[in-house]
Amino acid sequence: NLFATRLPATLTVMLPILLLDALLAVPIALGVARVRGSLTDRARMVATTVALASSFLVYIIVGQYVFGFQLGWFPVQGWSDSTLTNLTTYVPLPALLAVMVGVAPQTRLYRSFFLDELGQDYVRTARAKGLGEGRVMWHVLRNALIPILTNVGLALPGVFVGSFLIEVFFSIPGLGREVLLAVNRADYPVIQATAVYLAVLTMLINLAVDLLYKLVDPRVVLK
Repeated sequence: NLFATRLPATLTVMLPILLLDALLAVPIALGVARVRGSLTDRARMVATTVALASSFLVYIIVGQYVFGFQLGWFPVQGWSDSTLTNLTTYVPLPALLAVMVGVAPQTRLYRSFFLDELGQDYVRTARAKGLGEGRVMWHVLRNALIPILTNVGLALPGVFVGSFLIEVFFSIPGLGREVLLAVNRADYPVIQATAVYLAVLTMLINLAVDLLYKLVDPRVVLK
């Protein structure tokens, strides 16, 4: 009953954050890897470093003050029974702040994946044969998807647990906030159940990611 009542709120917030992180970080990382060493590459790497230098708590406090209290663009706290209302009213601000923090490390990580692929022999051969740059980058993207899938798979269990800071500061009745309350009141059955649930979920996600490897790269052999 606890999972059934708290998990929908957590997924409503965390799934858009995960999707936006991946959809933004992959093209940005691919773009800066393509122009490695240029001013654009250096500027974006500096920007990601600055973004990583501050705690997520700082982003939440400043974001609530600026976008909520000063500009009045988003409500600072609240939740409703309507998923559509939550997605359009209460989710945008925490999602925006989380993506501002999450895209930075993902971009740096994915950039390293793409740079590893760009240094491979098949890239030089493809360019020497006159293959268009778009086709070359498409092959680079495909070959770099395995480590990207691995990274996304590692992040997925956290999506189902939620972000403690987001759910507490934005008063979202999700599973993460409930776990934090259980820790504060020493409710060990809830803590143990969440740990078991997260462990099983992690194993299932790892299995799904391993199966996806075969679809991404036909050279992978499942045994």
